Amino acid sequence: MTTTDKPYVVEYYYKARWGHADEFIQLYKKNHHPVLKKRMEMGHILKLTLTKPRFHATEDGRWDFRVTIAWKDIQVTDEGFSEADLARQLYPNQDMYKKEEQRRFEILKAHWDVPVVEVDLEK
Repeated sequence: MTTTDKPYVVEYYYKARWGHADEFIQLYKKNHHPVLKKRMEMGHILKLTLTKPRFHATEDGRWDFRVTIAWKDIQVTDEGFSEADLARQLYPNQDMYKKEEQRRFEILKAHWDVPVVEVDLEK
C-alpha cells in the first residue's frame, strides 16, 4: 500500500461565538452534513464523526465541535471534486443555502483543520 492508498484523516475544529453553538450545529446538520453524507455514499469518505467536549475549557483552548473525517485517500480531498456542484444538486434554493452557510460562518469565532496520522507504538 502506498502513501496515496492510505486513508487521510483530518480533524476539523469549530469554535462558535458564545451563545451560538446550537445555531451553528443546526445549520451544519442542515446544510453541510448532507453534502458530506453524499460524499460518503460516493466512497470519498470512509468514516465521519462529530464530537463536542463534555465540559467547558478556557477561552484560548475552547472548541465547540470536532468533525473527524477519514477520507478514502488524500486525492479525494482535492481531485477536482466540486462540493459547490454537489450543493447545487442537493439544495435547489441556492439563495437560502448561501444565506444560511454565510450565517454559519459568521457565528464562528475560529475554525481550523488538523491532518492527523497514527503513531505506531509497537515500532
